[in-house]
Order: sequence, then C-alpha cells, then structure tokens
Amino acid sequence: MKINFQHKITIIAFLFAIQFSFAQKKDDNIGTEVVNVVKPYTPTISDAFKVKETPTLDDDDTSKKENIKYNIFSFPVASTFTPSKGKAANVDKSAEEKIFSNYLTLGAGNFGTISAELFITQSISNTDYFGGMLRHNSSQGGIKDLPLDDKFFNTALDLTYGSRTKAMSWNADLGYQHQVYNWYGIHPGLFTDATIATINEQQTYHTLYVGGRLGLSDSFLKESTLKFSRFWDAFGSAENRFVAKPSLEFDIVEQKIKADFVLDYINGSFDKTYNGGSSFKYGFTNVGFQPSVKIHKGDLTINAGVGFFYSAAQEAGQSKFFIYPQVTGSYKIVGDLMVFYAGLEGALHQNSFHDFVQENFFVSPTIGIGPTDQKYDIYAGLKGKLASSVSYNIRGSYKNEEGKALFKSNIYDQFNTNTDGYTFANSFDVVYDKVKTLSFFGELKADFSKNVSFGINGTFSSFTTDVEKEAWNLPAIKLASTLDVTITPKWYAGTSLFFVGERKDLFRQATVSLPFPPDENITLKSYFDLNAHVGYKYSERLSFFLKGNNLANQGYERWSNYPVQTIQVLIGANYKFDF
Repeated sequence: MKINFQHKITIIAFLFAIQFSFAQKKDDNIGTEVVNVVKPYTPTISDAFKVKETPTLDDDDTSKKENIKYNIFSFPVASTFTPSKGKAANVDKSAEEKIFSNYLTLGAGNFGTISAELFITQSISNTDYFGGMLRHNSSQGGIKDLPLDDKFFNTALDLTYGSRTKAMSWNADLGYQHQVYNWYGIHPGLFTDATIATINEQQTYHTLYVGGRLGLSDSFLKESTLKFSRFWDAFGSAENRFVAKPSLEFDIVEQKIKADFVLDYINGSFDKTYNGGSSFKYGFTNVGFQPSVKIHKGDLTINAGVGFFYSAAQEAGQSKFFIYPQVTGSYKIVGDLMVFYAGLEGALHQNSFHDFVQENFFVSPTIGIGPTDQKYDIYAGLKGKLASSVSYNIRGSYKNEEGKALFKSNIYDQFNTNTDGYTFANSFDVVYDKVKTLSFFGELKADFSKNVSFGINGTFSSFTTDVEKEAWNLPAIKLASTLDVTITPKWYAGTSLFFVGERKDLFRQATVSLPFPPDENITLKSYFDLNAHVGYKYSERLSFFLKGNNLANQGYERWSNYPVQTIQVLIGANYKFDF
C-alpha cells in the first residue's frame, strides 16, 4: 500500500501535538530558584560540516538528453559594399626651430661692463669646415673704497680649420688672448696716500697657441693631439709649452688594449725674484706611457692599467721616475638605476705659470714652477636614476698629493729693493706641500619636464698638510645649484647659486724696526653668489636678455683683500644668422 506525501505530513503533525501536551504540567506554579552567574556568556559557533555525498536522482520522470541532428546550408550572398581605406589622423607638430650656424651677442652693464661674443662657422666643402670665435669681457671697475684701479680686460680669438671623412678627421687650431688685470688688493691702513700714489698696479698677459688633432677610424692610432703655446707678461716673464698625446687602441684575444703616450715639455723664465734678485729659469720634460686593458663581462666593466712617467728637470729640481696605479671599474647593480663605481688612479701633473694665472689673476711673476705628484686618488660611489628624469651621483674619495700647489699671500718687506706693483702684500706666491684630501661629493639633476631643469651639487673636504700650517685658500665646503625654465615659447629664465666656505691665508710683514710684527692669520669669510637671467625670443633670429650677478649685493673677498664687484646688471641681445 502506498501512502502519499500529504498523508505523511498529517501523521507527523498529530504525533508532535501529543508529545507537546504530555510535556506540560498541569500546575503553572514552577517556584523560584537563585541562579549564580560565575562568568559572562560567551557564545560560540559550531563548526559546519559539509556533506560530501553526492545525491542521487531516482525520479522515474527524469528525462534523457536527446541527440539533435542539424545541417548547415551554405550559399553565397552578393554584396556591393566596398570598405574605404583607413587614413592616419593628423598629429599636431610644433614647428622645428631653425638652427643657425653663426651668432653675435652684445651686452652692457654697470661698472662700465662690456660683453661681446661672435661665433662663425662655415662649410668649405662636403668634408672641410672653418670656424672662429671672438670673445671680449671688460669692466672699468669702481669697487667702493678702493685706492687702486680695479678695471680688467679680457679678449680672445680662436680659429680652427678641419676636415671630416669616414676614415679620418683632423683639425688645426690657432688662437690669441690678451688680458689686463690690476693688483688692487692692498692691506687696509698699511700704506700712506703718498706710497699708494707710487704703486703701478697693472699687469698684462698674452697667450699665443697653435695646435691640432688627428683621428683615424680604421687604424690602431685612434687619436692624437698636440699643442704649442707661448705665454708672456708685462714684467719680462715668458713661458713655452709643448704637449703631445698620441693614443693607440687595438684588440688582442678579444680584449681591447689601449696605450696612451704623453710628452709634456715646459720652459720659462722670470725677470727677477720677489726680493729683487736676478732672473731665474725653470724647465721640465715629462714623458709618460699608460697602457690599459678593458674587461667587460655582463654588468661588470673594468679598466686595468698602469702609468709610467719620467720627469727630467732642465734647470732646477730633481729628475724622477714614477709608477702610478690606474684602475677603474663599474658594476650595474640595478641596470642604469644604480651603478657602483670605484677607482684607484695616480698621475703626474705639470703646473705652469699660465695655468696659475687663469686660476688666480693676482699671482706675482716670481713664483716657482714644478710638477705635482698625485700618488693616488682612491674613490668609490654610486650613480644612477631615481626616476626617468632624475639622476644622482654620490662619491667619496681620498687623495694623496706631493708637491700640491697652494696660493699664499706674499710678504710685505720694507727692506725689499723691488718696488714693482706686486710687492706691497697685494699679490700671491705659490707654495708646494704634501696634502692629503678626504672629500665627499653629491649631485642631483632633474628634468621635471622639457621646460624645467634643476641641478644641485656639493663637495665637502678635509685637508691635511705636512709643512704648511693650513691648506691655504682651499675651501672645505663648495655648493652650487642651477635652475632653468622655459616659461613660454618666447620667454625663458634661469638662476644659479654658489656657496664657498671659509678659507685660510696669512699676512706677513718685515719692518725696519725690530722685532718683526707677528704673522696675522686671516680667515676669509664664506660667501654665496646669486645670479639670474631672463630672456625674450623676439624672432627665430633675434633675442634679448637681462642678467644679474651677485644679486645678494655681497662685497665678499674671493682672495685676501680682493673684494668683488657688488650687484651687477647686464642687458643685451643675441642675433643668429647664416651666410
């Protein structure tokens, strides 16, 4: 007998009602009872267990899938639609700025400043070219409270003729420079007006040079340079220098071998010593050979080499032989994002009267000239990119130099028979000492966009001397920052800021009366120099600019007793052209 589903439900409900009636007592008074709660109620949730069995279907009415048979009838359909060809969308392009081969810049400002620059280049043929540059910068002076003339004059002309082909490139150079400066930095309160009136403070320098370069692409002689220069002044000083640097490069067993040769000859003379003594000469011939091998394996690059130098003294000094380590290397830690580099390098550096003048215009024409023996410069650092447009470079180094040149104020000697304009404690001597330098350098460059670029760098140094009490006129801190902005296609601007820390110097004098006054230690104050410029492009050829230098209006001293010009303003124009 079969019982249907509805009858089953009725029977279950009846049994449940009977059970519930027996569970109830007839007396509703259930009494009272004290319940002590010993801890708060903390409900929990029991674990749920999933049924792992798969239910089976036993329904007789479960239908089976039927197989469906179908056929596709394919037949061609005539169409008259013809798709049109795609056309690339137009892209707005900014007009390319025309590049001119020549330009002329003229400017004028306060302190009687005149600035001019002319650059010309011209193709003679498909391979040959000619170029020239004329530069002039002068000022009539006018620094406040100076008893001596402080004007200066600097004019230079450089000419070049060259040729470039697939197999060879060469150029020949010729140049001349004329410079006028004044020893205006006398010690305040040291001289009477009558003595000052007798001082002839002007100095004139001349430089004439001829040189050339040769490069061969299909030869082991890759590049060679040579230069001859003559430098002389208004006090009978003269210096000749010839430098030749051929460079060879070839492969041996898949290793790139490079060999650099150096020939550095210098010869010169001074008309007299600082104390009025007779003339003296100097001369050195330095020959160097620097072989090296380049090893490149994956992210590691090593240049391993050694330098052999022989310095032959022609007049005074000793002839010596030197051997220097010349090893550099780099390793890409994270591609171009982080590159570790290090080096151990030594070299022989020949000093010259010309180079000293370009660094300090106020040296006396009585200095000693000799080479600097850089025994080693060991350094290590990291460089790379913080982003696609932000690069960095940090480096630490330790350098050991023997015969390092230092600028030191000349003594004022009342017994001096030399009365030239540089003998009034207003010029500088060059002293040589063994100097060890520990320095740290950091640099950050960023191109925030194609219109804004920024850069900042700093060097922090500590000097240790052997004989001299101080590393004269060397700053322990040097900072620099630049910012260039293209405001609109017509307007542009930029700023630069320089900071130089304190430097040490020494004032000495020998008087008629005894005892001599004690040496006076001088601390030159730190200074910063703020410069800015703004320009307007009137056309593709003509633009105007306004420049401001030393905008903080600081009359700081770059050298002892040599204050600089305060705020300077220069206005001018630049014109580009072709022949």
